[in-house]
Amino acid sequence: MKPAVIKGNVYSDFRGSLYYNNEFDASPVKRVYFIQNKDSETVRAWQGHRIEQRWFSAVEGGFEIKLIEVDDWESPSKDLIVHTFILNAAQLDVLHIPQGYISSIQSLDSESKLLVMADYLLGEIKDEYRFDADYFKI
Repeated sequence: MKPAVIKGNVYSDFRGSLYYNNEFDASPVKRVYFIQNKDSETVRAWQGHRIEQRWFSAVEGGFEIKLIEVDDWESPSKDLIVHTFILNAAQLDVLHIPQGYISSIQSLDSESKLLVMADYLLGEIKDEYRFDADYFKI
């Protein structure tokens, strides 16, 4: 399975706006949390999961999300393909990150806030992998 954006939308009238995503199936989600980087220069790279999957949605501001499918969890190739996505709070897009990917997350502005949804509870399995920010040749 490849990462994909599940498109959201917004409806506005004289009462205000309604942000929605009727295509997103939230039934696998067991846990939610937010990421808010301290500034737009900070990059949270590279962290991911062999078994777990995640869904990201910008609820404030915007984010550049880079994803790499890992080929070897003990010693990944340094020149793997990087998939880049831009999420913004203008509509309720949801980026699905399947199992087997690591991510790099950078805010596009200092007030950006990212909703993260996971399909496992905290501590339910041991499945967190981290690599140095400069490990991959991108």
